[in-house]
Order: sequence, then structure tokens, then C-alpha cells
Amino acid sequence: MNIRVTNQNEAGAGLCTLAGDAIGRRQFIRGAAMLAAAGVVLIGPRAWAARALAGDPSRKRLVVVFMRGAVDGLSLVVPYGDSQYYEQRPTIAIPRGGGDGGLIDLDGHFGLNPALASMMPMWTDGTLAFVHACGSPDPTRSHFDAQDYMESGTPGVKSTGDGWMNRVMTALPGAHSPTEAVSLGPTVPRILSGPLAVANIPLGRAADRPLPMDNPIIEASFDRLYSGDDALSRTYQEGRLARQKLRGELMQDMTEADNGAPSPNGFSDDTGRLARLIARDPSIRLAFLALGGWDTHVNQGASKGQLANHLTPLGEGLASFVKALGPAYDDTVVLVISEFGRTVHENGNGGTDHGHGNVMWVMGGPVRGRRVYAQWKGLAPGDLYQERDVAVTTDFREPIERVLRTHMGLPAIQINRVFPGYASDRDNLGGLIRT
Repeated sequence: MNIRVTNQNEAGAGLCTLAGDAIGRRQFIRGAAMLAAAGVVLIGPRAWAARALAGDPSRKRLVVVFMRGAVDGLSLVVPYGDSQYYEQRPTIAIPRGGGDGGLIDLDGHFGLNPALASMMPMWTDGTLAFVHACGSPDPTRSHFDAQDYMESGTPGVKSTGDGWMNRVMTALPGAHSPTEAVSLGPTVPRILSGPLAVANIPLGRAADRPLPMDNPIIEASFDRLYSGDDALSRTYQEGRLARQKLRGELMQDMTEADNGAPSPNGFSDDTGRLARLIARDPSIRLAFLALGGWDTHVNQGASKGQLANHLTPLGEGLASFVKALGPAYDDTVVLVISEFGRTVHENGNGGTDHGHGNVMWVMGGPVRGRRVYAQWKGLAPGDLYQERDVAVTTDFREPIERVLRTHMGLPAIQINRVFPGYASDRDNLGGLIRT
């Protein structure tokens, strides 16, 4: 089971700091190579800090799904009550309801893309909401910069060294476990980078791939070699405990879920696995996964086509996540975010270009849903950002701040450390999270 426990600061700086502060350079390189062979990768000045595996007694959880590539929020939660929407999008607009491929009405002004019909049970039961005209105050249209700012939580500031979810880990009360935060994907993302250790699980069948460390002879040799109380041994022991814990839970999950048959690849498979891990393991407080393919410059499509083909498995994956969570859904909030939106006007290639304001999804048992929260200016040219994009009227940090304060129980002083320099003077969201 390929599970890594990682501190994802800048690799070069982290290695040099650890080598200088804890042990000699040659000994460190030798030890780091051994740990890498064991499936444990720890980088950063506090990577060896011993932490108990007992999780915080609170079971409140936050899951973030990042749609990389800038999804077209106007085709997800459609402002069909705004006539400009259809004027600006003659070929890619989602049709009004009443026929095949028509949008699903939400509130008389906004409608849901029919490819996301699997999300309607959560809307109906009041645990799904959307925050429209939401995004970063920074004006960049660079995917790289916008994703970096959204993951660091400091728009416009390139010097931030860690991600806001790692800072949330630091702010949570109680002992910190290596499995407190779980990332699904090939590497630990920017949003979870920082001093505290993060468990990283590859997606799909890569999660099942054995490592040399799974050989009992090699395992026993490493256990003897790193049985002491020095910094490197504690690093190894922490990683081994986390790996054993998650590996056992994943193996149990696959046995129960597959009933002997191989699992198919796909988002639903990954979200189902994550949900069952969360349901079993109270120490998991934060989780992250990302999906690409949302940069639809060409042939975006309307109710059918490229975008819809991506939205269908996304919705089904989130629906399966909720189902697999079971009662744990009552204590879980899921945020679905993207770095920025897309232009209101479709381009000459049947697609959309990089924009500004977008839509954030907020779902979970604590969410006061069945609402589209929006300070909506409209889509007339004079109401748009630079006369081309949805204007951002809700900073993306505002709904996250609500979740951290009301759901996760963080006090204002801790939230100020999670989002340094941010202070909201608006109240766009009412009672988004139930108290």
C-alpha cells in the first residue's frame, strides 16, 4: 500500500534545515534514502516531531475538492433568470427546464446543470448550498498563480511558505496525528504543505501498489535499525505507525467494498474509499483531492459535451462519497473550489476563456443548504468585471472562514493565523453553517 507521510515544504530548504539542525549531512542523506525506500517521505524542520496517534476527540471534519483548470461556474449553477446569459452564450448555454437536457431549477433564478442531477438529493435534504460570484480578489488569470494563491490562502502574496490547510492542522486542538490530514493524489499539494506531517495516498489502483517495505524481512530490519529515540528513528516510527494504520483500513475497505472483485478506476472509487476511511478513523480531520480537465477553451458543450462529461462523474463521485460516509456526513463539510471562473461570452471556438468570479460548493450535515448564496450584480456588460467576467462579490476565504469558525470551532485568533491579513467586513453568507 503506497502511503507516504510527508512534510511538503520546499524540498531543498527543508532538507538543509533538517540536516543542519538534527544530524550530520551524510548520516541524514543515508537515513533519508532508507526512509524513502520504506515508503516514508518526511521533509521539513519539524518532520521528526513525535505526535500521538490518538486523534482529537472532536469528529468535525473538512474535505476540500479542487477542480483544477478553472471550471465554468456559469454552466454549473446557471443564472437562467438573467437574460444576458443566453444572449452571451448562443451555443453553450444550458437550456431552461422542460425538456431533455434542460437545467434543474433551484430557486427561480439559478438552475443546476443536468449533468449534476446526482447532487439533487443533497440539495433537497438541505445539506448542499452554492456560493456564487465567489473567488479570489487577486486579478490574475494565470492558472499557476491563482491556484497557488487559493491554496496558500494569501492572494497576491507569493512568499507564503505553507498552505492554509496545514495551518488549520496547527490550529486544531489536541495531539496531532500523521493521519490527521489525508491527501489523495500523486504528491502532497500546496494547500497541505507546511511543518505538520500529512498522509498521502495515491489515486486509483496506485494506492494498492506494494512497496519494498511490505516485505516482512525488510520491515523487520528497518524496525531494528530505527528502534531508538533519536530524531531520525522517531521520524521512521511515526511514518510506520501511520502507514500501518491506513494500510490496514484501506485493505479492510477494499475487501468489504469489492466483495472479491477488482475495483474500477474513477472518482467515485476514490471518494468512496476516502469516505470509508473517514467513517472508520476519527483521527482524520482534513482531506484533500483534486481533479483536472476543467480548462474548456474549445468545444465546451452545453448539456452534453466535454464539460458535461466531466461533471457527471464528479457529481456521482460526490454522491457516492456522501452515501459511503453514512452517519459521519453529519459532522463533515465538503468544499468544492476552483481557481477562477470563465468569461461570460463564449469564444469563437465554442468554449470560454479565463475569467474571474466563480461558484463554490458547500455541502455536509452542518450546512444550511438549499440556497444559492450570492451578492449577484448581474451579467450586463456594465456589471461585469472588466466588462467580461462575473465580478467577485464574496472572497473565497469568507465561506471557508465560516466553516472553520462555526463547524471546526476555531477562535478568531486562530483563523487570523490561517488567513493572515484577511478580515471580512461583509456578511454575504447569513447562516451558511448551522450552529
